[in-house]
Amino acid sequence: MEKNLVVLIADDQPGMRKLLGTLAGEEGYRVYLARNGLEAVEMVRQVCPHLVFLDVKMPVMDGLEALGKIKALAPQTEVVMMTAYISAEIKRQATKKGARCCLGKPFETEEVKSILRNYSNLDI
Repeated sequence: MEKNLVVLIADDQPGMRKLLGTLAGEEGYRVYLARNGLEAVEMVRQVCPHLVFLDVKMPVMDGLEALGKIKALAPQTEVVMMTAYISAEIKRQATKKGARCCLGKPFETEEVKSILRNYSNLDI
């Protein structure tokens, strides 16, 4: 079920990268992984993902800073922010910088699958 869609998962927790990578792979995406915001920005330069799942709280470069750099590099790339520390302020900053939405952790796997399916049905 290859759709030639590319997703980047950026999270400092190996278990979260594995879970999201598995879900995206099951939906037919080619999956790339990053451990922090700086790796995520570099990966966007290299593989031009269609969709990025980006954790807010990461070492080296946090997700909100990475979001700004990713949208500057690849404005067409859709970004879904993720955080265990969801707040109105984080949502506001993420939206202002161009995030599609903000997922609170822990999240339901069906919620992620829905985002992946909705994106893959868009005309890209």
